[in-house]
Amino acid sequence: MTRLLGIDLGTRRIGIALGDLATGSITPLRTIRRADVERDARTLARLVAEQRIDELVVGLPLNMDGSSGAQAGATREWAAAVAGLCELPLVLRDERLTTEDAMARLGRPSRGRSGGPPSADARRSYRARLDRLAAAAILQAEMDARRAASESEHLSETGR
Repeated sequence: MTRLLGIDLGTRRIGIALGDLATGSITPLRTIRRADVERDARTLARLVAEQRIDELVVGLPLNMDGSSGAQAGATREWAAAVAGLCELPLVLRDERLTTEDAMARLGRPSRGRSGGPPSADARRSYRARLDRLAAAAILQAEMDARRAASESEHLSETGR
């Protein structure tokens, strides 16, 4: 398996990123409006087919102390249903601080034309970019974990 679809599940939007284990590349792909599980799965199944995805990596919103709350439970249920409907393996990856990381990389939203607050369209566009970058951060964490596990396994096999 080499192609991963990273998913940052929100209450209104789903940020999506594409990762390739062979090249190590990660690309923030798109943001889609969240609907019901079946429609979300159909939308993601189209992406899976277009991008030849082998595995789903969904961000799991754990509490800061590492415990699971209501949102983590809802995410687990959604992810299992979508993975089943897409017929793909599923990995849940801790997503704590991925949105904050994305905000740090993206910076603050632009001011409006007159120097006031950004327009509604500008705010929507900013949030959509933020969701895609958070999905990319989830994928980066998963790929880093796999690389570290592979390196550790290699070291134990060589006796170092």
